[in-house]
Amino acid sequence: MTDAANARRPEDRTTDGPTQDAGDAVMGLDMLLVDGARGPLRRMIPPARTTLALGRALAGRPQVVARRAGGLVKDLGKVVVGRSDIEPSPKDKRYTDPAWQGNGLMRRAMQAHIAAARTAMGLVEDADLDWRDDERIRFTMTNLVDALAPSNTPLNPLLWKAIIDTGGRNAVTGLRQMAHDLLTPPRVPAMVEEDAFTVGEDLAVTPGSVVLRTPVFELIQYRPTTEKVRQIPLVIVPPTINKYYITDLAPGRSIVEHYVASGQQVFMMSWRNPDERHADWGLDTYGQAVLDAMAAAEKITGSDRTALQGFCSGGIILAMVLAHLAETGAQHRVAASSYAVAVLDWSKAGTIGALMDEEAVKEATERSRKKGYLDGASLAEVFAWLRPNDLVWNYWVNNYLQGNPPPAFDILYWNSDTTRMSAALHRDFIDVAIGNKLAQPGAATMLGSPVDLSKVEVDAYVTAGIADHICPWQSCYRTTQLLGGRNRFILSTSGHIASLVNPPTNPKASFQFAPETPADPERWLELAEKQKGSWWPDFVSWLTERTGDEVDAPSALGNDELPPLAEAPGTYVFDK
Repeated sequence: MTDAANARRPEDRTTDGPTQDAGDAVMGLDMLLVDGARGPLRRMIPPARTTLALGRALAGRPQVVARRAGGLVKDLGKVVVGRSDIEPSPKDKRYTDPAWQGNGLMRRAMQAHIAAARTAMGLVEDADLDWRDDERIRFTMTNLVDALAPSNTPLNPLLWKAIIDTGGRNAVTGLRQMAHDLLTPPRVPAMVEEDAFTVGEDLAVTPGSVVLRTPVFELIQYRPTTEKVRQIPLVIVPPTINKYYITDLAPGRSIVEHYVASGQQVFMMSWRNPDERHADWGLDTYGQAVLDAMAAAEKITGSDRTALQGFCSGGIILAMVLAHLAETGAQHRVAASSYAVAVLDWSKAGTIGALMDEEAVKEATERSRKKGYLDGASLAEVFAWLRPNDLVWNYWVNNYLQGNPPPAFDILYWNSDTTRMSAALHRDFIDVAIGNKLAQPGAATMLGSPVDLSKVEVDAYVTAGIADHICPWQSCYRTTQLLGGRNRFILSTSGHIASLVNPPTNPKASFQFAPETPADPERWLELAEKQKGSWWPDFVSWLTERTGDEVDAPSALGNDELPPLAEAPGTYVFDK
């Protein structure tokens, strides 16, 4: 996917017609949580009023409809007689096999699909709906267009090559895998095999020990690998969606490993996988957990301050905790803060408001309330349908048509290792996001304190991914305008997770940085310069300036009051 395609806003769209990216949607965290409770298929059918709005708009433009229909008939006529010059986008991976060009039937099917898709999207453009209805119809249309692609059917040459290569065994294997996937949540094609990795052996292997265990989380202290370490420890607040080890993937791709090798004292919170017993764990519960982790890190290291880094939803909790500390006069305990792909201002976060209504929110929170939690498998299903060509149809072809196992990829394995979200936290996150309460001083509270982010004067390091579908980079950027301290904003390559897992060994790694953080993110982009390499070393350099002097590395983990309880990765990470 191109950076431009992912960074553009709804009003910037052109009418060039769909590419393989056409079905990709931008979805804020609140949308993810609402659809996770209701099911993604509910959003694939637009509300009746939106369908009626489209019908009325097109009925009032009969000449436009006739022109589009005439153009389609003309295009299809050329396709039938073999004179069409329609070509797929160079970036469309579905049609890279030479048979799509060399075989007349396959070429005609491909061209007819592209022509029909362009006409459908052109009609949506011609309807000139208000932006909410436009977003709803586009989402439905693009998912339908993607699903009907001839590459997903028996016409795909990859199917016939697999039949020849395997003597037809691919059909048996593919059908067996399809049956398994349809019967097992999240009911989309498997993106990675269940035994592709083993946590504690292949992933989450940075040495350390659990030094604190509460009903809510375990705190892991990582073993230093340098003779000297920084005096002030770093406490990482991971997402509450999926498990913490997105920060500690395979060696060489582990953020934690990099921090430890750079001389930082690193502590990691590993959230418990909640169930119906923990339905009332809300934002206050998780905010208190961050304070407990800070206190433990301070006791073990002897420091009276900590640095904090929050990832995605962990960043939301972190910001609210900092506001609480500022309100209670304890902000001095925090030496530095960092927000990685976290949105605090939802005013323009993707399609928020467009695909949301009061009934949907009420239904979503009621469903999780009755169950006691939001099922992580539902979130995984929603996420897959945000990028259907990459995360659904690509695996449909590989797993079912070709009968191949999906390739082993650590990020996708982590993504499939889902967790639940307590009903109260689900409700609180939606409430904060829908009301955009963190952008309004005093609209939200944390542990009884009004949240006013302008009072948070701790220096902040803010990162975003230019192709992020969950937390659009412009929304992440607005964190720099909410917080009161000095801020450094980094725009990384790739999307939500790949922008984080971007180690220095990645030859394609790069990021953008500007010395100023003006109010307008587009103005920041004009000022930014591209720097080759990963943002990890840049962050470590920034953090090193704020984490005190070098001291001798501890010879043992924990202390007498908080002794090691288990080796990393702990026990909560294995909860299913």
